[in-house]
Amino acid sequence: MERMWAIIERDLRRFSKSPMLIIMSLFMPLLQLVILGHAFGGQVKHLRVGLVDQDHGVPALRLQELGNAVGANARTFEWVPYEDPNAALTALRDGQVNGVLTIPPGFSRRTLVGDDPRVALIQDNTDGFVSASLGGVFNGLIGAYSADEAGATPRISSRPRLDVVELYPYVPYIQYLLPGTTIMSIFMMVMVGGGIIFIDDKARGLHEGYLVTPVTRFELIAGFNLSGAIKGILSGAVLMTIGSAIAGVPDAYDPVRMLKMLLVISLASVTLVSMMFLLMVRVTDPLLPRALFGALNTLLWFPSGAVYPTQAFPNWMRAIAVADPFTYGVHAMKAVLLKNAGFGAIGFDLLFLSVFSVVTMTAAALLFKREL
Repeated sequence: MERMWAIIERDLRRFSKSPMLIIMSLFMPLLQLVILGHAFGGQVKHLRVGLVDQDHGVPALRLQELGNAVGANARTFEWVPYEDPNAALTALRDGQVNGVLTIPPGFSRRTLVGDDPRVALIQDNTDGFVSASLGGVFNGLIGAYSADEAGATPRISSRPRLDVVELYPYVPYIQYLLPGTTIMSIFMMVMVGGGIIFIDDKARGLHEGYLVTPVTRFELIAGFNLSGAIKGILSGAVLMTIGSAIAGVPDAYDPVRMLKMLLVISLASVTLVSMMFLLMVRVTDPLLPRALFGALNTLLWFPSGAVYPTQAFPNWMRAIAVADPFTYGVHAMKAVLLKNAGFGAIGFDLLFLSVFSVVTMTAAALLFKREL
């Protein structure tokens, strides 16, 4: 027992000297509880709906006012007025709005005479959760409007109807999940190449061996980053290629689409590996990265909108999504993969990832210090 107790005591002493490891061990289950508890099943809110009013009559204005009341109380959506239907559809394809409600010419006249009045809701159906929520809200809105009109004007014999138009072919959930899975694949490669291997090389003194040569700190960090990014690009490209075939993505191997996907994957890889090096640049405990990766996985992947729309998150979790580089990589991949969108839809995502990678790589180079 004495010899066994010596081993136990030595191991417990070593564990007690890693306070961050203890904190992460206790913190990780709570983090998963909070993040996962709010990442699924929330009510989708804060949607943006383009409004194209081609009628401008009193019944059309009453429909808009009822929508304003719903938006003010439940905060489910807000109107974004458009004069040109084509401009509204362009905004819908670029992801600036989640749907477009079109009130056609003659809607007021048809409402007053009971001649089958209709409005059209054009949806971005690449996100099934958002489109289902939006469809339910507007069906309820039209129902409430019809009941109000029938009570106020008994002459009306035909209530307004809602025609729902889906902008894209049916998108199964496996296709919706593929961009997030690709980002996860890149991150897994980065965790190994930018985390575990980095710490192991530091412990072996390899970094000091590099620095006795003319290699500078920035060149060392840049070399590690580019090496990790190449691994991430290979991982993401392979998964996206095979995953597109498994998920049945239409025209997945269109050359232009593949080039755009490769650009997003490349930029996401550089961004994530730069972030990982910044987090690991001062770490010396080889056990800490293994504990930290689980927390990062939960904290970054689930709030990104990879598995559920960010519009359903509470405000504090949406704030995490705004600062999360995963969010922009997932959004850009979804726009290209599911919509075959152009650079107008992913321009801000690419800009954010570029700035984020430059800032994190520069900070990592400044924080890097010699051990001897």
